[in-house]
Amino acid sequence: MPRLPINRFPTFDPGPKPMTRPNGSPATRVILAVFDGMRPDMISEKTTPNLMRLARRGIWFREARSVFPSMTRVATTSIATGAPPRVHGIVGNAFYWPAAARKHALDTSLIDDIALLEASDGRAATATTFGDQLALAGRKLAIVHTGSAGSAYLLNPRARANGHWTFSALGEDHTQTPEAVRQMIARFGALPPRSLPRFEEIDYAATVMTEHVLPVMQPDAAVVWFNEPDTSFHYKFIGAADSMAVIRHADAAFGRILDWVDAQPDADRFAIIAASDHGQIATSAEINLAGRLTEAGHRAVRAADRNTDGAAVAITGGNMGEIRILDGGAERSDAIARWLMEQPWIGHVLSRARNEIEGEAEGTFAISAAGLDHARQPDLVYVLKSNEDRDPQDWPGVGLMTGGVPLGGGMHGGFNRYEQNTLLIGAGAGWSGADVMTSAPAGIIDIAPTILDLLGVERASTMTGKSLLDAAADEAEIKIIETGVGSFRQRLAYREADGRRFIVSGQPQ
Repeated sequence: MPRLPINRFPTFDPGPKPMTRPNGSPATRVILAVFDGMRPDMISEKTTPNLMRLARRGIWFREARSVFPSMTRVATTSIATGAPPRVHGIVGNAFYWPAAARKHALDTSLIDDIALLEASDGRAATATTFGDQLALAGRKLAIVHTGSAGSAYLLNPRARANGHWTFSALGEDHTQTPEAVRQMIARFGALPPRSLPRFEEIDYAATVMTEHVLPVMQPDAAVVWFNEPDTSFHYKFIGAADSMAVIRHADAAFGRILDWVDAQPDADRFAIIAASDHGQIATSAEINLAGRLTEAGHRAVRAADRNTDGAAVAITGGNMGEIRILDGGAERSDAIARWLMEQPWIGHVLSRARNEIEGEAEGTFAISAAGLDHARQPDLVYVLKSNEDRDPQDWPGVGLMTGGVPLGGGMHGGFNRYEQNTLLIGAGAGWSGADVMTSAPAGIIDIAPTILDLLGVERASTMTGKSLLDAAADEAEIKIIETGVGSFRQRLAYREADGRRFIVSGQPQ
């Protein structure tokens, strides 16, 4: 894998240097810990005593939400930019964008594909990040990451130019600052082996945080990204013994960070945020969507196959995905939308906006209703059916998929309540309560503005999220929109507050 491009943004203009309020800032240090794929309904005193320890000290936004699609790199970019995909432009873990590549979808976990996107568009994420704002204010950000190269990159795309530091447990080729990896190997030994569950990577990341980043580097903001329980949910199943073990292990690693903070003489000046990027649901059956579309007269290829020659449409998969029309234009798009809505395994179909709610194709939702209306938006989006039934391990949330994980494994991306609901707890300096659980509207787009507010740095103009420091009492009613054609009906439940839309669920209420 080639090294990440360095200083690839000569035309980037973040605007004027933000004002800072160093004497009035509620925190001098901020720590963000992300547990990839963690479901908040799995947090308990028995399984995650350290996350509960944090919750007792602060505010738990129990109804916090991800974005749509609820996928890791989409959510990562939303955490970094404080905005949904309509603003930052990462519209899928993989998405077809012919300006950058015509024969395949761009896989945003791969640096080669991100480089293609940057070569065509100038920037992968078309919004300012909290890392950019911190750099403009002369503040330091350090990231310890255990996920893909693309995920680490999108969390701080200009890390090198910003003078920041990103360590990846996956190696030098997974970070813009490979010297960070060399430094940690020299100090702590070889990088951990890749095993499942990811116990060793979690431990190594916690060691880097507690023995180097926090005490030695002393950055204004520090982020640790644990790649669990997401990976184990996918391949070991939600609620299975291995998955529960790795949740406990990640919680214990987080406990080491809390212990380190508690031992500091200025512990009361630290603010800590624990979050997840999305949830997961179990898969119950597999649909060969490409094959069925082809049988219906629309030669379809999976965009991940990296060869779209002769295809009429390119699709991405999971429990939801995009459909890009390669041949046939609006007529084919409408025909596919009608066909999809006739299938018993379809839950939602979205197309380009006709109005605020309805898409151009009759019976579809507007892509804009889900916050996905960026220049890179697809022609159609499909979401396979799911429900809130209990899986074989007795956890709610079950749905269909097109493939990608073993049958029964976890999946995410869609509108299910248990995909959208995320962990979000804030405690320490700046937070206005202790042992508070609130249903106030909140989500991952609020993390970046909150970090900046804690440090007294102004948010970027592209950030649509809000600081959550005084948001525990906020309220917003659930609204429901519905559309369909013939016997097909689809609905979305959401809450709107301060210009932010949070999808509650795609299932009937």
